[in-house]
Amino acid sequence: MTLRIVPLDLADPQHAAAFLDLLDHYARDPMGGGDGLLPETRSTLVDALKDVPGFHSALAFFDQTPVGLIDCFIGFSTFAAKPLLNVHDIVVHQSVRGQGVAQALLAWAEQRARAIGCCKLTLEVLANNDRAMAAYRRAGYVPYELDPAAGQALLLQKPLA
Repeated sequence: MTLRIVPLDLADPQHAAAFLDLLDHYARDPMGGGDGLLPETRSTLVDALKDVPGFHSALAFFDQTPVGLIDCFIGFSTFAAKPLLNVHDIVVHQSVRGQGVAQALLAWAEQRARAIGCCKLTLEVLANNDRAMAAYRRAGYVPYELDPAAGQALLLQKPLA
């Protein structure tokens, strides 16, 4: 089997279907919430993302079978006065985990970030997702801290109704 990483083309119906299927696969996993995508999300997400500036995504294929996905969004570092690339979703189908798909997707994101002049990549991960943490560390990701005495940064959220 040959692993290929291909930029996502949401105008391609096969890419769009693979994107939704892989994202749903992730959402059904306990690390993605366990519930799958809502039907209204499945029906609107592809068109909504087409209008989002700074969206970068790729699919991973073993031969012709889609097995992985990475979704990234451009942000901005005020301290560096440069863009950054945030890895928002990374999905590896459970049937091929441990076969280098995550590393290949993360390498694609790094190449993309360098090509658009980003100063860094960021991502979030659940603290108990040991498998993902190990993959991210292998790819060079470390917890964010400005000063070790101040501790690591935490991700907070405030859902809006």
